[in-house]
Amino acid sequence: MLVGLQGSGKTTTAGKLANLFRKQGKKPLLVACDIYRPAAIKQLQVVGKQLNIPVFANEQSKDVVHIAKQAVSVAISKLNDVVILDTAGRLHIDEELMEELKKVKQSVKPHEILLVVDSMTGQDAVNVAEKFNSTVGIDGVVLTKLDGDTRGGAALSVKKVTGKPIKFAATGEKLSDIEIFHPERMASRILGMGDILSVIEKAEEAFDLEQAEKLEKQLKKREFDLDDYLAQLRQIKKMGSFSSLLKLIPGMNQLKDVKIDDKEFVKIEAIICSMTKAEKRDIRLLNGSRRLRIAKGSGTSVQEINKFIKSFEMTQKMMKQMKSGKGGMKNLMKGIDENSLKNMFKK
Repeated sequence: MLVGLQGSGKTTTAGKLANLFRKQGKKPLLVACDIYRPAAIKQLQVVGKQLNIPVFANEQSKDVVHIAKQAVSVAISKLNDVVILDTAGRLHIDEELMEELKKVKQSVKPHEILLVVDSMTGQDAVNVAEKFNSTVGIDGVVLTKLDGDTRGGAALSVKKVTGKPIKFAATGEKLSDIEIFHPERMASRILGMGDILSVIEKAEEAFDLEQAEKLEKQLKKREFDLDDYLAQLRQIKKMGSFSSLLKLIPGMNQLKDVKIDDKEFVKIEAIICSMTKAEKRDIRLLNGSRRLRIAKGSGTSVQEINKFIKSFEMTQKMMKQMKSGKGGMKNLMKGIDENSLKNMFKK
């Protein structure tokens, strides 16, 4: 059961947790228990549809306890092994909210009650955590909005005040942007030392050795072309926003003047998709008239096309060097393990 104040991100967190559990082989069911906030049920249904995860809602009932009981019965009949209750929040803590949550807890006896806390609220997050724990009783905390300017310093106080563990951390807007909370990694982020282990995990999830091996075989037969480039770009996008990844790399948080706009990746994708198969294979075909056509098709300018082609030529040169080196792409991917990256970033 997810509890918390309105605006803390409960509904989105419910979807993120369902997505995470499904990756672990579970069969989750999302339950809309917020009958007060306008469009709360619709929001959860949209999230469920995006993830292709079932959502139970009873828009005819105003009895939250009844809805929760119904949901558990449906989960049993449909063989769902995880039920996630998205409960209502308020703009502030009040007796009515707490009483309703206690009734739901007594009726369905959830295995865990997780408090969803906006990490950007600072000391207020501590006060909210203390009140929910003393009144309803929580088993753990989910910190949201850790992708902003905050480094999650409230995490230390929340743990101290409640005595309950922080179990998950939401690190972005995408429904895949949630991770199991690791105290030592958060300490590293708070101190501005990055979090390279999280980068490794994201890379392991987004990339696989089979694809690296396939790319290696392609490189042996021909040069690295724009189709290969696009495939790699889409793999990197799976890891999350580039700006959020940079924050996890030690030392990168000090580069205040460097602005990374993820919209540039969307432009690059549009440029490549506006090309013919022959043009993707051989950029030497891209004369002035072709570049003008691509610019119109991708909603960019010829100058932007020229800039991208120049950067791609540099990438091609780098890939040629990789191709001529020993080990190939497969060994390159295997070489990126936890220990080697730790040593690489030690200094």
